[in-house]
Amino acid sequence: MRWQNQTLDADDGALPGLSRAGFVRTVETPEFEGITFHEVLCKSALNKMPENSTLPFQWTINPMRGCSHACRYCFARPTHEYLDLDAGRDFDAQIVVKTNIAAVLRKELGRKSWQRDPVALGTNTDPYQRAEGRYRLMPGIIRALTDSGTPFSILTKGTLLRRDLPLLTLAAREVPVSMAVSIAILDPELHRGLESGTPAPRARLDMVRALTDAGFAVHVMVAPVLPYLTDSRAHLDELFGAIAAAGAASAVAFPMHLRGSTRGWFLGWLAEAHPALLRRYRQLYGRGAYVTPEYAAWLRERVTPLLERHGLTRNGESAAAPARGPEPHERADTQLALFA
Repeated sequence: MRWQNQTLDADDGALPGLSRAGFVRTVETPEFEGITFHEVLCKSALNKMPENSTLPFQWTINPMRGCSHACRYCFARPTHEYLDLDAGRDFDAQIVVKTNIAAVLRKELGRKSWQRDPVALGTNTDPYQRAEGRYRLMPGIIRALTDSGTPFSILTKGTLLRRDLPLLTLAAREVPVSMAVSIAILDPELHRGLESGTPAPRARLDMVRALTDAGFAVHVMVAPVLPYLTDSRAHLDELFGAIAAAGAASAVAFPMHLRGSTRGWFLGWLAEAHPALLRRYRQLYGRGAYVTPEYAAWLRERVTPLLERHGLTRNGESAAAPARGPEPHERADTQLALFA
């Protein structure tokens, strides 16, 4: 393999945070131009949620840190700062890969103390971002969870998931498996500006269809809704219609949250691409991470009848999200009650 020529004792002096993360080596390859991978050996694969978390799972798995999807609005950007990397371009291009995560996970799941609590993937960075095509971490993770009898859920924008669809179908025969896909934008130009590293929205809709045809009840996260950019009735109606046509079982939508350094990264893009909106955003968000309660209520009133029209509510209930998202310590930009 071409990476075998990479040094194993690379100097990580420029990345002091990685020395605390089990750093092994740094890898660059022409197949991933502009992206650097930092391979690490993790000590633990399972992340315990805080006791006061309101989410319907206690454990998460994050095979990587940083994400080549490069979504300008990604809530997880500030987590890169823990590694002494920046939350902007470093988050997009300096990807930390936990190469031993499947083996560590299997060991943790084999402990007598493991209670087979539901485990969520995709709550921080996407497990099916481009690097998964090279490192192939997910098949080992899926097998470990299945063999241990542990229910799990996956939230992704990555169409690479289709590679593992046969494995996921087999897993679903043994344990509960929940699947969710994130699709927030249909407009090609807006997609290129805000989600430049993600598969096209139409490709993700095709993935929803493939998952549905395989027997999964797919949930779609229309998240985040971007004020004044993707919150029009026409855009939401078209998007929900496409989601329903792809066979999704349900959907939820909620406004963008701008926490920490994500705020500056997004507003920097906005100032260049849509400068006329900058003042309105500052009024809408004030100095905080959330939109005003008035906007959140307005969006719910717009979203709820559209979801009902397209048959995307669960059990006849509205899938519009509440005004505020999870608290920052929960590290999720989703209302992940979809996995309940």
